[in-house]
Amino acid sequence: MLQIFVKLVVTFFVVYLAIVLLVFLTQAKLIYFPQVSRELAVTPGQIGLGFESVELTTADEETIHGWFVPVPDARGTILFFHGNAGNISHRMDYLPMFQQLGYHLLIIDYRGYGQSSGSPSELGTYLDAEAAWNYLVEVKGIAPSRVVVYGESLGGPIAAWLSARVNPAGLILASSFTSVPDLAETIYPFLPVRLMSRFNYDTRESLASITSPVLVMHSPQDEIVPFDHGQVLFQAASEPKQFLTLEGGHNSGFVFMREEWVLALDEFLTALEHENEVSVKEIAFPG
Repeated sequence: MLQIFVKLVVTFFVVYLAIVLLVFLTQAKLIYFPQVSRELAVTPGQIGLGFESVELTTADEETIHGWFVPVPDARGTILFFHGNAGNISHRMDYLPMFQQLGYHLLIIDYRGYGQSSGSPSELGTYLDAEAAWNYLVEVKGIAPSRVVVYGESLGGPIAAWLSARVNPAGLILASSFTSVPDLAETIYPFLPVRLMSRFNYDTRESLASITSPVLVMHSPQDEIVPFDHGQVLFQAASEPKQFLTLEGGHNSGFVFMREEWVLALDEFLTALEHENEVSVKEIAFPG
């Protein structure tokens, strides 16, 4: 009987260690899903929007593909970082919304996604974000005070990392998480994920260095990133900040889906414009 028990215990630990090793070695495949489709399903032109296809060169020589979608007499510019699956052509519903709100939009695919070169990594996605920012500021000549950084899901920590370094007009975090280890602990409570994780993506840590206004959006019904992640991010952000409660699952509760949510987003953006106007006046007329 004891011999059987020992065999069971040994078998359990062998299987457990095999699972730990498998998860450790395949972490990147659990975080990035560019393989869902690298083909562009549609372009802005096919839904009646003018756009520029852009190719950006990162600091480590990768080529990042994106779309710049302009509007006449723009109120500002949105720099958009999408979630972990698919590519920019799967985010088309955002484009008409930002057009209606009067904002230019730059949306990019991370390395290894869509038509961008390379393979995704945490540092790599940060460099991709940096290249996108530099394009807007240096090539397009758009003032940082007129750029709002928007991060959805995986795009949240990328947007926050960038915002902590460039001081944009504002930061928007939609359905995002506090960090990879925090989220992994929720998904894999039986694994020592904090010891295993080779990825950090610490949105909460970046928020500590961000002085720009922040809007956090999250749904209580989010089945992938728990609602309390959004609440923690809101608590970590400095004032001024706002929280918008969405409804629906992680892949079904988007801000463009309800008019009242779009109006709340518009109010946040309008407040940013007024705040930046005041800042400019204070700098120009210090007395």
